[in-house]
Amino acid sequence: MQGHEESITKHEQLLQYIEGLKIGTKISVRKLARSLGVSEGTAYRAVKEAENLGIVITKERIGTVRVEKKPRNISDQLTFGDVVEIVEGHVLGGGEGLDKTLHKYVIGAMKIDAMARYIDAGSLLIVGNREDAHSLALELGAGVLITGGFGTSREVKALADRLSLPIISSRHDTFTVASMINRALFDRLIKKKIMLVEDIVAAKPRPNMLKVNSNISDFDQLSLETGMQHFPVVDEWNRVIGIVSRKNVEEIGGGDHHIEKCMVRHPITVGLQTSLASAAQIMVWEGIDFLPVIDRNRKLVSSVTRKEVLQAMRDARNEPQLGETFEHLMWNGFVEERDEEGRLFFHGIITPQMSTDIGTISHGVLTSIMTQAGLIAAKDVGGGDYVVDHLTTYFVRPVQIENPVVITPVVLETSRRACKLEIVITHQDLLVSKAVMTLQSIDHD
Repeated sequence: MQGHEESITKHEQLLQYIEGLKIGTKISVRKLARSLGVSEGTAYRAVKEAENLGIVITKERIGTVRVEKKPRNISDQLTFGDVVEIVEGHVLGGGEGLDKTLHKYVIGAMKIDAMARYIDAGSLLIVGNREDAHSLALELGAGVLITGGFGTSREVKALADRLSLPIISSRHDTFTVASMINRALFDRLIKKKIMLVEDIVAAKPRPNMLKVNSNISDFDQLSLETGMQHFPVVDEWNRVIGIVSRKNVEEIGGGDHHIEKCMVRHPITVGLQTSLASAAQIMVWEGIDFLPVIDRNRKLVSSVTRKEVLQAMRDARNEPQLGETFEHLMWNGFVEERDEEGRLFFHGIITPQMSTDIGTISHGVLTSIMTQAGLIAAKDVGGGDYVVDHLTTYFVRPVQIENPVVITPVVLETSRRACKLEIVITHQDLLVSKAVMTLQSIDHD
């Protein structure tokens, strides 16, 4: 146990050391291990966590570098520097302009005079080894991405340096780099759409807390001042060691006892990078309404209530839904209808993307579309949002590509907290798959 604590301490020391480095400093695992007297394995793990935290990145031909952490409210637009990383390229000139953003890209598969109509300042021209096109784009205020691994002339590089507009070379072809940039844009939109705990605690004031040596009178006073009924309890190093609520206080009767006597030890916590959906699920499954937010050292950062999480999720649903996940792409091919009695059902065609390598529909896809149908049906009945608590599936017969299927959800039982359904998939009235699903509501009071 002592060795484990020592290892954690060294790990944290390494992270703090990396955080203290000047932006742009190159990081070597070997030098890091030698400087702090740790093994290269320990140093490597610290560097990988620093990458996950966004404070270092590894660049091709450069190595691992300390960088400024990007804020959560990232722009929908890419910078030219982002493009270099996405297309695995290298900069031929105009490196000072890598921080500039681009609002569109243009594929240069046309004559020069026609090309000029589509290029403007802030765009990116994707083209092969056509030096006249390179010069034209730079003069019009655009960056250049040269495909096929080609270079350009010394004069073009000098022009790029003078205008601070990047000229980038990538070994990939035009179609591939365009696909890579499109995917990066969609990924960025999806990430931006997924709300994290960090998004709702960033603007909150300093968290209210009680110390381990506080008394019940301190709880009563803090509750009176804030109107809150739950508080995290921290030790002398500000690490969360418990939670105390009004119910906990009332359970021990009268007297001005120490908080330690009535607090719940080893509480469930979340981090800043926890998604709001995960936080909501944790609260539902554990039957709790309050979560302390901690950093990687278990030190208190903030706290969130179930009401705050649900409100933020409702607000997020009112925002434009851009970017598509695999689940959305699979479900987009299904149409919602109702039978004569008003019961919900869905129908669609099995597309090639849903199939296995032998031409039948993937069991994972079947499970996903049955789950989606169940969630929609439960919301149609209960009016709220649900998460899957239990799912039992039965795969009866295979379905081929381009076969039409019908998905019929049947609500078996519903309550304020849960909904049980049976989901049936048929092809030409033959049973394909069936699932029995239990959902938990995340909207109940």
